[in-house]
Amino acid sequence: MVDVAEGLVDINSILAALEATSLAERLRESLYLFPLIESAHVVGLTMVFGTIAIIDLRLLGIASARRPFTSVATDTLKWTWLAFALTAITGFLMFMTNARVYFHNIYFDLKMGAIALSGVNMMVFELTTRRSVNRWDGSAAPPAGRTAAALSLALWISVIFLGRWVGFTTTHATPTVEPDVDIEQLLPK
Repeated sequence: MVDVAEGLVDINSILAALEATSLAERLRESLYLFPLIESAHVVGLTMVFGTIAIIDLRLLGIASARRPFTSVATDTLKWTWLAFALTAITGFLMFMTNARVYFHNIYFDLKMGAIALSGVNMMVFELTTRRSVNRWDGSAAPPAGRTAAALSLALWISVIFLGRWVGFTTTHATPTVEPDVDIEQLLPK
């Protein structure tokens, strides 16, 4: 509930409203939609990490070291952004099915923090080291570029592990609605 006089927002009310949307209810009640969305999320995250790893390994001088950084980035980053969009959309769809449980999960909070730090790391790289790319494009990246790459890899690996912990720690959370399948009907008599 928004209290205009105080300027306060009750986040749990917003999260409950998100969970109560017809889309969230449909995703929760469907036997197939949530697993399909979750699978698309995993595929998207795999593409995000894989394409970022290509860039980072080039910056570290481990892979594609003979190719100019700008060529590697041009060939790769469009796929990174498409995969990131897929991952963000599917992540939001999963979040809305049980928003209060996810929002109050420490691993979810840490995962979102690691994603935010990855964005800050990328922004700092773009505003500093990448601006001098014409000096190092065909050779080894400067120390700041290698540092950004190592930090990027560490953060994205953390995102992957924390995401798994979110799944493990929210599996047994209290559902907001009853399942639409009666397990008793599935058991042999």
